[in-house]
Amino acid sequence: MSTTDDVLWGLPDPETQPEFYDHVAMKRAFAWMIDAGLIFALTLLIALLTFGIGFFVFVPLWLVMDFLYRMISVSNRSATPGMRLMAIELRTGRGERFDVPTAFFHVIGYYITMMTVVLQVLSIAMLFSTARRQGLTDMFLGTAAINRFAQS
Repeated sequence: MSTTDDVLWGLPDPETQPEFYDHVAMKRAFAWMIDAGLIFALTLLIALLTFGIGFFVFVPLWLVMDFLYRMISVSNRSATPGMRLMAIELRTGRGERFDVPTAFFHVIGYYITMMTVVLQVLSIAMLFSTARRQGLTDMFLGTAAINRFAQS
């Protein structure tokens, strides 16, 4: 057994249980779009509720809202609202839902990956080419997104 398999012993095996990973890469893409729209709408609402003052700091406000949205939703339910809508959730290498530290490191990894086009492309390529449909952050943390309906 390889080192990677040792870290991921609690996740479903993609060879014997492929239904856990079917279409996960595309579902993550759609979930990201849904979440991006919701985050933008929340940020816009807050900017409006501040009588327009929020528009002067819209980008920092958006970054704070994005971080809080992802951190709170992933640490509470192991999935963002977009992921829940797409019937996927994140799991640790032990097959458990995310706790607060894991959610924090996953969100920070997401931001690091989003910093450069090269890391984004690499992560997206990994989502479509790895057996467990793991992106760069997932590979680093030993986590994966799985189909929620496929759970036993």
